[in-house]
Amino acid sequence: MRIWWLIVVSLLLLGAPMRAIAQDEHAHQAGDLGRVGSARFPVTCAPGLEPEFDRAVALLHSFFYEESERRFAAIAERDPRCAMAWWGIAMSLWHPLWEPPDSSALARGWAAIQHADSLGFATPRERSYIAALACFYRNGDHVDHRTRARDYEHAMEQLHAEFPADTEAAIFYALALNATLSYGDKTYAQQRRAGAILEPIYARQPDHPGVAHYLIHSYDFPTLASRALPMAQHYADIAPHVPHALHMPSHIFTRLGMWDEAIRSNLASAQAGREYSAAHYGGAVYYDAVHAWDYLEYAYLQKGQDGEARAIRDSVAAIRRVSHRTLSLFYALTSVPARYALERHAWSEAATLEPPDGWTWERYPWTEATTIFARALGAARSGRPAVAHEAIAHLAAIRDGIVNPGLLDWRDQVEAQRRTAQAWLALAEGRKAEALDGMRAAAALEDSTAKRPVTPGAVLPARELLGDMLLATHRPAEALAAYQAVLREAPGRFNALVGASRAARASGRGADAKRYAGELLALAKDGGAAPGGWLDLDALSAGRHRCRPARGPRRVA
Repeated sequence: MRIWWLIVVSLLLLGAPMRAIAQDEHAHQAGDLGRVGSARFPVTCAPGLEPEFDRAVALLHSFFYEESERRFAAIAERDPRCAMAWWGIAMSLWHPLWEPPDSSALARGWAAIQHADSLGFATPRERSYIAALACFYRNGDHVDHRTRARDYEHAMEQLHAEFPADTEAAIFYALALNATLSYGDKTYAQQRRAGAILEPIYARQPDHPGVAHYLIHSYDFPTLASRALPMAQHYADIAPHVPHALHMPSHIFTRLGMWDEAIRSNLASAQAGREYSAAHYGGAVYYDAVHAWDYLEYAYLQKGQDGEARAIRDSVAAIRRVSHRTLSLFYALTSVPARYALERHAWSEAATLEPPDGWTWERYPWTEATTIFARALGAARSGRPAVAHEAIAHLAAIRDGIVNPGLLDWRDQVEAQRRTAQAWLALAEGRKAEALDGMRAAAALEDSTAKRPVTPGAVLPARELLGDMLLATHRPAEALAAYQAVLREAPGRFNALVGASRAARASGRGADAKRYAGELLALAKDGGAAPGGWLDLDALSAGRHRCRPARGPRRVA
């Protein structure tokens, strides 16, 4: 039986040779992957393999899944009786905070965990880890993803209670809590619970990659983000050549409006991804580098650095070969061009956007919706009602076609986009009351959801657009309240600061207008005040609110 399982699992493993350990001496090709942080996971493998197992676990904690799988497979090759190596392979095939695994990954993971269970050499603690993961992979063909993720979470809770001194059990349990949280729960109860587990461990083990990483995820929400700032400032030093570890700090920097730090974080992540791809994927664009570009473009746009943002847009448009086809890749393919047009209020440009050629959207239909939303809003605001009507109907069809959303339900987000575009079309067609009611409903719906980890933020926040509509319909005090609400959730947003300054001035609140203008001037010192921008920041600071002739407009009003 064991020989049969070895054959089955070998067929399901990566096709690449299992030479990860021997290749460490050539690690300079993709950065020093010996520096991945400090994790200690005792296992009953062959003597001498413990450091390699710890390194594989550290890579797993930084979501460097293909590398951790490669290394766990190498350990299994050197010690076929090491049950936990097969557990590690199965763990590497499930990405708890990303999209659900496809049928191939489920089959491979289930085969690996069954093989781990069949070996008979594991300790009671190791058997508990194997049994917990089996709760996720078992019945993967007919039990939904979220139910199985919750089964795993409950099993890890029991494991943590059974082995309270096992730090790794606590850390993986905290990750499981993040994998099953409700994004509509604005008390953040589950995130706080995970944080309460991890914070004491971070105090003792600040160089553990999983602790810093999962605290960032646990606190990647407006009211919690400041708690993770120390971890964000340290995580990149823990694993300085792991692309995802270099990117993750920018989640917190973005939440706090720390744009320079977010830019540095994602430039480093993209470079590490290029190096790794050159060594392992023949130079194909690394999927995590594209994810970093999405965050990078967002930060550039908030600083008014449109030239740099345009370069990101052009790089994404030029992608032809990729290392992996993931949700983060498909999201960036559509969000980067949409964000570039919408953040600049280039409505005519947005109205002509099409989903990028050469890609199919069936697995992640909500990513295509980003392009359709940009086209709908752009058309509604540039006098193209027929295009807007068609795009709005397309959004409704995408919303209704999302039947298996997985961990993150995007249907409400697509519906908020549809309502937003419909509201602006109503305003363009002279139905002001309907437009304002619709825009308020869109903002309330978007507010009831949470920012998905895959995105730095909405391509254009609904409440910010509500502020724009209120200002356009001569309700500056209400507009100011809307912009202030945006800035509480997303400090340092360029457009919200512009709107807040204008609304404050129109409301007779000159001191507030000047304060917001000052924040904007400081924010955009590297880009927004450059010659050719549509917004005269000096004039805005003085309260004159006039536009100057533009040779190459930063924003098209």
